Amino acid sequence: MAKSVIKLAAILLIICGLMFVAIYGIDFTDSVRVPGVMDEDGIVQGLDLKGGSVIVFEAQTDNPTDQDMDTVVSMLRTRLDGMGYTEATLTRQGSDKVRIEIPSVSNPAEAVESLGATAQLKFVDAEGNEILSGSDVVNATSQYGATSEMGRSQYYIELELSSEGAQKFSEATARVSKLPSGQNYIAIMMDDMVISAPRVSQQITSEKCIIEGADFTSEQTRALASNIKSGKLPFSLEQVEMRSISATLGDTALSKAVQAGIIGIILVMLFMLLVYRLPGLMADIALLFYIAIVGIIIANLHINLTLPGIAGIILAVGMAVDANVIIFERIKEELRLGKTVRSAVDAGFNRAFAAIIDSNVTTIISALILYFFGSGTIKGFGTTLFIGIVISMISAIFVTKFLLKQMIGMNVRQLWLYGIKKKNEKKEGTLNV
Repeated sequence: MAKSVIKLAAILLIICGLMFVAIYGIDFTDSVRVPGVMDEDGIVQGLDLKGGSVIVFEAQTDNPTDQDMDTVVSMLRTRLDGMGYTEATLTRQGSDKVRIEIPSVSNPAEAVESLGATAQLKFVDAEGNEILSGSDVVNATSQYGATSEMGRSQYYIELELSSEGAQKFSEATARVSKLPSGQNYIAIMMDDMVISAPRVSQQITSEKCIIEGADFTSEQTRALASNIKSGKLPFSLEQVEMRSISATLGDTALSKAVQAGIIGIILVMLFMLLVYRLPGLMADIALLFYIAIVGIIIANLHINLTLPGIAGIILAVGMAVDANVIIFERIKEELRLGKTVRSAVDAGFNRAFAAIIDSNVTTIISALILYFFGSGTIKGFGTTLFIGIVISMISAIFVTKFLLKQMIGMNVRQLWLYGIKKKNEKKEGTLNV
């Protein structure tokens, strides 16, 4: 009994901790930072909730081919995704234009700067000699952590070069690091505009290196890494249109959607508690676990949250409760047959497992189809639905079962607590004559 009490207290503390992290985030000073949904680096609102910017680019070449335009679209898509704008829409207009709608960026000029716009990438020294081009860069990612033994945790960019690029970079850094202060830097340029100029303190011989800055923010490192990673465009682009757009659903849409979601979840939790009593209470606790985990995942993946995305999360809540209803009804049937509470709980979960897996797998397949073949808000709905369904299955099958097992271990076995009316209650282990 004591072990069950300790385990139950431990899981409740863990869930409370997860709820706190999901809301406010947590900052580990050594190497890890976990944003919460209230953090500015967490959830990004989509076009329909917060508005954004519209930018149109035109190819600066005569008669661009479809293949070249597709390459431009692909590279700009990579930049947008790298900056966390997964809900941005990107479409071709005519034969030489690309239209981009970016959520949560109300200043179009800022959007152009963040996107890197028409940039062609190159690394140059203080004398203007080109050291690397976009084709020499394999990957660039935004990271957070301590960059040296005595350094504090901060945002930085991890740069990975090709073998040929690493050789050129090694020779350049050996030379640049010996230059006097003010000249010992390598500038990263986009369309002849310097976007960063990190100082070189020593020769870099490996294929991986870091770019750090004392005042780097999460958004800055993501944008810079995205620009570097996207490489070199087949031709320059000129911005021909730039304007901001307001939220398509109005400023109050998000607050109303959140209020509706909270009211719906509270009503569902009350229903589970009143109808299924103790198992319902355990399901409600597991539902809090689900909400916390989904919040942490969405905030840390920097998913652009749209109204359909919120609908996907709420739908997954219904799927989680639906799984618990199937399990609890099966447990009640087993109890009516005269089984002990422990046996009834085991049988309820085991016999309901196949039906739960079947219904959830079909929903997961639908979510994946929406994600891979949809765009904009449809893709957002598929993303949150997929995340929600996977976590809801874990919550309904494993967390709820664990909590019920601890209650049984604490000798909480009165049948009325499991939804069986007192007139049908009998002692465990007895048979009806």
